[in-house]
Amino acid sequence: MAVTPETLTRHELVGLDVRVASASNPDLVGLEGEVVMETTRTLGIETGGRVSHVPKDSATFEWTLPSGEVVETAGETLLARPARRTEHKGDSKWE
Repeated sequence: MAVTPETLTRHELVGLDVRVASASNPDLVGLEGEVVMETTRTLGIETGGRVSHVPKDSATFEWTLPSGEVVETAGETLLARPARRTEHKGDSKWE
């Protein structure tokens, strides 16, 4: 299944380009780079050879899909173990 705006939250996020559009910590706003790690509650974003850990629940992310399309998602929609989040389909809250 291709990564589309509708299916983004059900895909593997590691390897995608992302920008922090808003966050409760103002120092994180504007941080952009490649997702290199994901846990239940954080994203590890590599920028300039350094990895910053951004809490999912207090941020909004802008993703650049392989097609070049930019999609914004609230971090709350990503709160789950990565393996569990990607296996949901149908009536899941991540669809």
